[in-house]
Amino acid sequence: MTTSERRLADFFVEMTNTHNPDLVDRFVAEDYTNHNDFVADGREANRQFWAAFFTGLPDVSVTMEDLVVSGDRVVGRFTYRGTHTGNLLGIPASGNPVEMRSIDIWRVKDGLFVEHWDELNLMQMFQQIGILPPLDSLEARS
Repeated sequence: MTTSERRLADFFVEMTNTHNPDLVDRFVAEDYTNHNDFVADGREANRQFWAAFFTGLPDVSVTMEDLVVSGDRVVGRFTYRGTHTGNLLGIPASGNPVEMRSIDIWRVKDGLFVEHWDELNLMQMFQQIGILPPLDSLEARS
């Protein structure tokens, strides 16, 4: 793993843990392509998403569980923990604790992330904040 790719992932973690969306300038290219329905393309859209995310989960912290670098790809597995005390993706605050996991894949070019894909455990997060019933309550209905 090269130091520069590791540093980009570390900047992502720092941005998340300090709740400073302006730090996207350190790791996201201006013409960033985001393959995520919640975030539009571009550095500025990424900054706006994180500002809104920090409003919904103002005490959020992230842990990088794994990081793999291969060629121009960086793959990270992350765990987010926080409390849903603000509006999150249009969902009013529940006050509930949240744990969300993600697997993120970035493409690197010229020392910045230029493209992104991710997989999120949103169903579990939505269960934790109470907008979806827990899986065991669905099984009880059968």
